[in-house]
Amino acid sequence: MSWGSHILVGYDGTTDGERALRWAATEAKIRKLPLSVCHAWRWPYPIAYIDHEGAVIVRKMGRHVLDHGVARAREIAPTVTVKGHLADGPADSALLHLAESAEMIVVGAHERTEMPLGSTALRLPARADRPVVVVRPDHHGHRSVVAGFDGSAGAEAALAFAFEEAAVRRWSLHVVSGCWEPNAAAPEDLGLYADEQRLRRVRGARLEQSVAPWCTKYPQVETRTSLLVTSPREALLEAARTADLIVVGRRGAGGRDGLRVGATTSAMLQQSPCAVAVVPPRAGL
Repeated sequence: MSWGSHILVGYDGTTDGERALRWAATEAKIRKLPLSVCHAWRWPYPIAYIDHEGAVIVRKMGRHVLDHGVARAREIAPTVTVKGHLADGPADSALLHLAESAEMIVVGAHERTEMPLGSTALRLPARADRPVVVVRPDHHGHRSVVAGFDGSAGAEAALAFAFEEAAVRRWSLHVVSGCWEPNAAAPEDLGLYADEQRLRRVRGARLEQSVAPWCTKYPQVETRTSLLVTSPREALLEAARTADLIVVGRRGAGGRDGLRVGATTSAMLQQSPCAVAVVPPRAGL
């Protein structure tokens, strides 16, 4: 399932940016794709107080950060074609502008504390029309992908991405469904919550039916499934403890609040101990 022709990474010269750069360069090398490194600089004061000479200096500093990122990417993945892009303005807007032909967008995230609402790591997954990988500080080397499944269109797209990522990296895959979410259930499913055994049968059958075609397509991926009678958030956070990447759809099954990033996905971005890939629904899945 191809989304584009290059890997795009946001780089800001910080330790978080370095982690994102390493992930993206490795991804580009594995997938045999070019790598685009983007640094967005901006005047840090209100526009009414702009100093044009100062802005030139800030822009030159941004160019220096970008050049360093490009050089580091070439060190990490010498066989990859690397191109730098210097942008002016918010990082998420700059990355979205460059993302039209990207396979995925990669950005870094800070320590596992409450992210501000304006954080690129939160804003970008809500706006992008292709997968966004948010690389978190902790990285355990378990060689495992966890995919969240709830039966929604977003979850189907997440399954497709998770299987492909596990295949190209030669990692195992654990598909997890936390099925206790009555507040987000469709009206026709509300009755399931009065009978736990029936809930397990129905949701378990949906899980296995959705995973089976991907197991056939990717027989080389060691795959297991887990259906847990707990909330999706709790199930995924527990599974993420022994994973290097957790893959979730952009929206939950209910979507009643109108948000483009559901509560479970938001929780993963805020609290996951490993990298998080947020995958938007895609036509044809």
